[in-house]
Amino acid sequence: MKIYLSGLAFDEGKVKYNDERLIKLSDKFKPKKVAPFFAELTTADPEQADAIAVRKETLLDLLIPDMEKLEGRLARSESQDEKKLLVKCIRAMEEEKVLCDLELSVDEKNILKALAPLTFKPTVVIDGDISTDELIASVLKKAGIIFFYTAGKDECKAWPVEKNSNAVTCAGKIHSDLARGFIRADVVPFDGMMSVFNMHEAKEKGLVKTVEKNHIIEDGDIIEIKFNV
Repeated sequence: MKIYLSGLAFDEGKVKYNDERLIKLSDKFKPKKVAPFFAELTTADPEQADAIAVRKETLLDLLIPDMEKLEGRLARSESQDEKKLLVKCIRAMEEEKVLCDLELSVDEKNILKALAPLTFKPTVVIDGDISTDELIASVLKKAGIIFFYTAGKDECKAWPVEKNSNAVTCAGKIHSDLARGFIRADVVPFDGMMSVFNMHEAKEKGLVKTVEKNHIIEDGDIIEIKFNV
């Protein structure tokens, strides 16, 4: 994930997210390898970023270009529905609200997506001091990204995925073969895993749920994929 910084003094480049759940899983399993999540922080090319973090004092630096873009489109638009949406967005920005926070229909979101205003990207407004980990956590939450985990003696890894993703989608994040040959997934919540020694004990204690491909994976779930290709 690439995060554009506006008015924030963080070191640029790839930054490791110190995920407390991954740290605890690694302490438990003592794997050969730990694979954390990394975010890329940048002050260049906001159009190429996945999300934006902006200090409250510099928010207008982002809102004014967005307003100018939408005002220009408003002057040219021949669609009443589009005009209504654009006026709604401009008024919100005049109140220093970012566009990603507006409640919009699917059609309205598609219109804005085509126009590509910056603050329609997941945008976090920072007021006060914040650590790098807190920054990344805030951006992930705003972007609707959760983590599931794979954990064992070989590797513990955090996998980012969109909220409400199903088991087969998560399997595909690990490897395309797992999605293609998906049979089922064993899923245990993070707290359940922390209360036992390993997945085998979790199964013995009834903490593991065996699910089909359309099961929605929750934030913090540890999963094992059964597949055949």
